[in-house]
Amino acid sequence: MSYDEFQSWLEFFDLFPFDDYHRFYRPAALVAGAMSGDGEAMHARLEWMQPDPKLRGLNEVERSILRAFGG
Repeated sequence: MSYDEFQSWLEFFDLFPFDDYHRFYRPAALVAGAMSGDGEAMHARLEWMQPDPKLRGLNEVERSILRAFGG
């Protein structure tokens, strides 16, 4: 594997991790949380499963500011 290919795999894993934590544990936590019956929170749960790559590196305060301004 070339260095460039390795770097592209690192970037891919950073955006779309495929380890056991993200493949099994987070979906199980999502299902367990969905049992609470709060249908409006499903969008937030799905965002938690796969965050928007454009918002990577922003903390929750910065994200809420973007949401407040329609971003």
